Amino acid sequence: MIADKIKLLREKRGYTQAELAKKLGITRSSVNAWEMGVSVPSTHYVVELSLLFNVSTDFLLDMPNSSSVSTEGLSSREIASVIEIIECFRERK
Repeated sequence: MIADKIKLLREKRGYTQAELAKKLGITRSSVNAWEMGVSVPSTHYVVELSLLFNVSTDFLLDMPNSSSVSTEGLSSREIASVIEIIECFRERK
C-alpha cells in the first residue's frame, strides 16, 4: 500500500513528516493523510516521491515487479542482440 511505502521511505531517510512536506512544497497534514491512507498523492507527487527517494513509481504503487535495462549508448545492432538473448531465455521456460 502506498501509505506504508511513503512512511517506510520517509523514516528510512530520517525525515519527519514536516521535513518531507517542506521538500515537496505541501503541508505536513497532507503527508500525514497519505501515510494514514486517508488520501493518496496525485500523480505529480507520486513522481516527486519516486525521484526524492530514488525508487520507481511502480514500487510506490505496488505494481508487479518488472525489470528494465538501459540501452543508452548501445547501437541498434547491440540492442537487437540484447532482445534476442532475452527471447532465448523466455523460450527455455
